[in-house]
Formats: sequence, C-alpha cells, structure tokens
Amino acid sequence: MRAPVAHTTSDGPTMHCQTCGDATSPAYEECQRCGTRVGQPAVAPGVPTYGVRGLAVASAFAVGAATLCYLLTALFPLVGAEMARSAAEQLDRDVLLGVVLVEVLFTLPYLLALLAAGTLVVIWTWRARKNLDAFPGAVSNLSPAWAIAGWLVPFANFVVPARVLADLLRNSVWQRRQSWLVGVWWASWLVFLIGDRFVARAEQQRYDRLTELPRNDAEFGTYVRFYEEALAPRLVPAVACLIAGIAFVVLVRRISAAQQDRLARAVPSWPGQPAWPGHPGWPAPAASAMSPQVPPGPGGTIGA
Repeated sequence: MRAPVAHTTSDGPTMHCQTCGDATSPAYEECQRCGTRVGQPAVAPGVPTYGVRGLAVASAFAVGAATLCYLLTALFPLVGAEMARSAAEQLDRDVLLGVVLVEVLFTLPYLLALLAAGTLVVIWTWRARKNLDAFPGAVSNLSPAWAIAGWLVPFANFVVPARVLADLLRNSVWQRRQSWLVGVWWASWLVFLIGDRFVARAEQQRYDRLTELPRNDAEFGTYVRFYEEALAPRLVPAVACLIAGIAFVVLVRRISAAQQDRLARAVPSWPGQPAWPGHPGWPAPAASAMSPQVPPGPGGTIGA
C-alpha cells in the first residue's frame, strides 16, 4: 500500500490528479488510479511539447478522404461491368481499353489521399508520442522512434502502430473503457491490409487469363463476368477500411483533445502568472539579467 500523508480537513478544497483527473486523497502520496505523485504539474517543466489539435483535424480529414476514395475504387466493378457489356454489344475493344483508363482515374485520387493521410498520421503519431515524455505519470512501452518506424517497417506495421495508439490512448485519455477502440481499429486495419493484397493478387491472376484481343461474343463475355465477379471480394476489405477509418478518426480526435487540454493547463492564463521553464512566458537565457519589471519576449516549446 502507498505511504499515507497527513490528512487535511474535509472542508478543504478538493484536489485532482493532473494526469487522469481523479480526485486525490490526502491519505496517499500518489493518485490511486494512475500512480502519479500528488502535486505533480500537468506538464513537466522544460520538456518540449507539441500542439496536436490542428494536425489532428488535418489527419482526420485526410484519413476520411482516403477511406472514401477507397470505397469508390471497391465499387468500380459496377462501372467496369456496364462498360464491358457495352463493349460486348458493339464488339469494340476500344471500350475495354476505356475501362482500364477509367479504373486508373478511380485509383489515382485514392493513392494521392493515401499519401497525404500517411504523411500526416505519421507526424501526428510522433508528436503525440513525444508529448507523453512531458506528462508526469505517463508510462510508454515504446520510444518515439517507433511512432514513425512502426508505420513503415514491413511486418512491424502489423503490430507496432496498435501498440503506439494503445499507449497514447491510455496515457492521454485515462479511460480504460475506451481501450476497445484500439482493438476495433487494429482488427479492421489488419483485415483491410491483408484482404486488399489478397483480393488484388487474385484479381490480377484472373485478369491475366482473359483473352488479350477478344473477337467474338464469348470472349467479350469473359470480361463482363470478370467485372461482375470482382465486386463481392472487394467488399470485404472495403467494409474493413470503412470501420478502420472511422475508428482511427475517433481515436485521433479523443487523444488530441485530451493532450491539448493537458497542455493548456501548463500555459499561463493571464500576464504575469508564473510559467514553467520552456513554456510560453519563460524568459530566454539571454534575458536572465533583465529587470523583473520588463516582460520577457515570447517563446516556448508548445508547437502551434
């Protein structure tokens, strides 16, 4: 059991843990929920921190756009089948070539949105993970480097991002009942990653068996059947992508809101209020000899 400290009167003000927000008991030196020592500041003095609110909004928008674009590519067989029927009726190979070009037009926006979302998510993950180093009571199992490498290293990206997100949620939100969100995102993300690759490979093998230069109704008909049969397998990774996208956006918003709230508690709310070293309002080393009546210049480590 944690060592008790001196009791105060019951009429005194109620103090709350700066880590998890629970009311602290004067009978213990540490918060009974998260283990943070009573009296610790919301943000450790002198440790760099990074704003994540704006980046979270951009990341959520990019992830949503990438998800929507992927759903459109998953539904492309509906367009492909209709164009293939038109080609079969006219016995026109150029229409089949047009199907390929239209599919490229469907895929290109998804690839661009995926690139933007991937870049923003990696930056957001790194910033959010670095903030944990400045939060007293936060305990992370992975270093900030894994917040970047975890998304990029093959095979590691099946496990590490989920562990990083679980650390961020646990040490930022401090509500255990929300941990299931990470599990939902991780499971759907794996289904999407594996399912998309499996479907793409199987689809390419089926396409390679089609007649390259169809000449009659039967050969054109194989293209119609190819696109008709391509829709159902694509729906599995599409649904998984939708679930993963929604879950990830919710996680990003909740983690970012909790971190920004905690960072705000370290910023002075009016001029002249004491500030922690390294935060806005703390004088730079060169200004240490200034008169106390002269306000220090702006500075700080909390990113915009």
